Amino acid sequence: MDLVPGSIVRHPDQPDWGLGQVQSAIGERVTVNFEHAGKLLIDARKVELEVVDAEEN
Repeated sequence: MDLVPGSIVRHPDQPDWGLGQVQSAIGERVTVNFEHAGKLLIDARKVELEVVDAEEN
């Protein structure tokens, strides 16, 4: 999965977190700033974030 800073994503198991914007992606460590959960470090080996198309926003 190619996550780049600025990508809008959703956590598949935490829909209540809302949409998140990727802040950084270094290896499997992805920092995402979610609407309702704040800034979190996600391990991309364990969680496959869903990229949201601009039209879905």
